[in-house]
Amino acid sequence: MMKITKSSIFRIVFLLFLIVGSIYIIRQQNTMPYQHNTGQIFGTTYHITYQSDKDLHREILQRLQLVDQTFSTFNDESIISKINRNEPVKLNQMFIEVFDLAKTVSKDTHGAFDITVAPLVNVWGFGFKSGTPPTKAVIDSLRHLTGYEKVKLIGSKVRKQDPRIMLDCSAIAKGYGSDVVAQYLRSRDVENFMIEIGGEIVVQGNSDKRLPWKIGVTKPTDDSTQVNNELQTVLNVSNTAMATSGNYRRFYYKNGKKYAHTIDPKTGYPVQHNILSATVLANTCAKADAYATSFMVLGLEKTQQVLQHHPDLMVYLIYADGQGKNKVWYSPSLKKAIQGAENPSDRK
Repeated sequence: MMKITKSSIFRIVFLLFLIVGSIYIIRQQNTMPYQHNTGQIFGTTYHITYQSDKDLHREILQRLQLVDQTFSTFNDESIISKINRNEPVKLNQMFIEVFDLAKTVSKDTHGAFDITVAPLVNVWGFGFKSGTPPTKAVIDSLRHLTGYEKVKLIGSKVRKQDPRIMLDCSAIAKGYGSDVVAQYLRSRDVENFMIEIGGEIVVQGNSDKRLPWKIGVTKPTDDSTQVNNELQTVLNVSNTAMATSGNYRRFYYKNGKKYAHTIDPKTGYPVQHNILSATVLANTCAKADAYATSFMVLGLEKTQQVLQHHPDLMVYLIYADGQGKNKVWYSPSLKKAIQGAENPSDRK
């Protein structure tokens, strides 16, 4: 007859406790509702879905407004607006983090990403407010005010080589805003969420269908009205951040010529190459946002060169070949995330 020892009883009790606890946690996860928050911020919309028994929208919005008060060039009282007017201002941790990341990406992409591009962006505008595109002389003069190496963070102050230099963080702020919300949700022990701000996304855990989040990559078509949302592919993703940059949604025609919204900081002109859309997956959305913009400036070959030094980045590029047909190139590590049929000959 088997003798039951105290240690055996303890192990049995511990095992039962573990089983009961696991059942309780699983049941709680299955019954806990998913909250859905929407609104407008940074001049765009946001959609946030997360599993929680509390609606955290008010706290989320407070943090988004703080990001807006830091980086919005449309807010005269924002930190970046005061910097652009050369007024004394106390920098917060948000600005310092984004500034440091922007400098890192700028160095890594040889200036393809540049937060000092604001004067060039402003002079091109949309539809040329003056009725004609800027002259070469104007572009050349503004290029003297552009260059990430012309601004430095010394202590808690931004130092400019020229007081006319202006900063624009719009190509990184939305991604950073998504990171801020994700950080807050994690601090509240939220395990499953999807944050989308103007197309910049952070996901963690699973959706309310208990499956990885499904994120679509829009097929690039000339549609400045943003009505056409036909998908190129769908990605199964979890625990990552994703940002997309593309000139197919933001452009205009003038005198029969198409102008993209992405400005090349080195030339001072809208980019003219074969990449139509760049989607980047990274560990933070701010990083994905910055690199997606950089790759739109660099073009296909230079983007692939940068990626050789960044195994941490996964990229999905849509480009036009020599015959004007859309083709796809993506990182080999992204293959498992791609869902749906795709023509193998498209990936070259």
